[in-house]
Amino acid sequence: MARDQVDLTPIERRDDLVAWLAEGVKAKSQFRIGTEHEKFVFTLDGHHPVPYEGRRGIRALLEGMQHLLGWQPIMEGANVIGLFDVTGGGAISLEPGGQFELSGAQLRTMHQTSRELMAHLAQVREVAQPLRIGFLGVGMTPSWTRAEIPKMPKGRYKIMTAYMPKVGTLGLDMMYRTCTVQTNLDFSSEADMVKKLRVSIALQPVATALFANSPFTEGKPNGYLSFRSEIWRDTDNARAGMLPWAFERGMGFERWVDYALDVPMYFVKHGDAYVDASGQSFRDLLAGKLPAMPGARATISDWANHISTIFPEVRLKRYLEMRGADSGSLPNLLALPALWVGILYDDVSLDAAWDVVKSWTATERQKLRDEVPKQGLAATIRGRPVAEIATEMLKLARAGLSRRRYLDVGGQDETCYLDVLDDRVARGATPAQELLEKYNGPWAGSVDPIYSEEAY
Repeated sequence: MARDQVDLTPIERRDDLVAWLAEGVKAKSQFRIGTEHEKFVFTLDGHHPVPYEGRRGIRALLEGMQHLLGWQPIMEGANVIGLFDVTGGGAISLEPGGQFELSGAQLRTMHQTSRELMAHLAQVREVAQPLRIGFLGVGMTPSWTRAEIPKMPKGRYKIMTAYMPKVGTLGLDMMYRTCTVQTNLDFSSEADMVKKLRVSIALQPVATALFANSPFTEGKPNGYLSFRSEIWRDTDNARAGMLPWAFERGMGFERWVDYALDVPMYFVKHGDAYVDASGQSFRDLLAGKLPAMPGARATISDWANHISTIFPEVRLKRYLEMRGADSGSLPNLLALPALWVGILYDDVSLDAAWDVVKSWTATERQKLRDEVPKQGLAATIRGRPVAEIATEMLKLARAGLSRRRYLDVGGQDETCYLDVLDDRVARGATPAQELLEKYNGPWAGSVDPIYSEEAY
């Protein structure tokens, strides 16, 4: 999340939380595409992590971006921890280990998304070059140990770092050693939200397989194609997963609120300070009985910040976030939103996708989720390999994008952004498998060439 919400409107009751989510409903003509991606920042000399401070640190990178873009700084104490465009053009933020994130603007077309991402990557290269800094888009750092990675000066991350080892074995790896690309999409009604949520949860493992791009840990193959996805299986299961209850009768905004109320909190932001409320209940905050802040009452800011710390495969805010993909190259960063826009923003394709997944059981969906990190496109559900389902989904996405009829200046529609995925399925090789082929071939058992060959 780029920056904490600031809305001190008090919340009186549960219904206020439901109403806040329902405000996300939009007319179809107002549907937009939001794309977020994270990338590792490394020194060109030696390929090390980049610290926050120093003449060539993350802070210097942010300050350089501020001068280039004219965006406003996001401050925490004396530290700049992000930037945002006051005109609504997006934001830049830092993940716990210095991963550099662009939270893009809300855009109408994939062509606009393409221009935004190309401009951003050109801008960061311009600022980073004199700092001798490079950027790598993969799902997990291929070589660094957790101990090597610097910590960013953000209060929420200090609280999360202390809490994570209490609720899973891989949470700190999630925080400090992974990068993702996600897309944020709209809904036109509560029923539309539910259908899109169910389709995208069921198909999230398919996206994970298509974008699998994290086969290395500390310089060696880790036995997975998407170890980033495997990490999420043991990060904090109270706030992650495949949400089987979302497929039950009665699913809607109220059911999501009840789920979120039962997810333990991390913190409450009080003024500029973060109050450690890890493991405590938002229900208690709602009632003014939070042990960490006795007598304090919840605000909209508290609620918005809390639901930003829930990490299921698909997350509901006032839009839906697709969270299953590893970060990757520019074509991957564009293919991910194109895939989901083609399926979810076209009623015919959405209905057809629902027909594919609607009879899958919670057990079958979970089994697929568990197998994909290691098996990728070879994982199966009901005897069907993911590659076969991916082929079907790509056809639906292509048809949906074609019907949108948004053309670029050259007359191309949005289907061009799916070409990289069609090629991938035809070859049956994920990005991770291509990296492993290089590791076992021309790279001669070293991951170091990744920092030159795969950098942005």
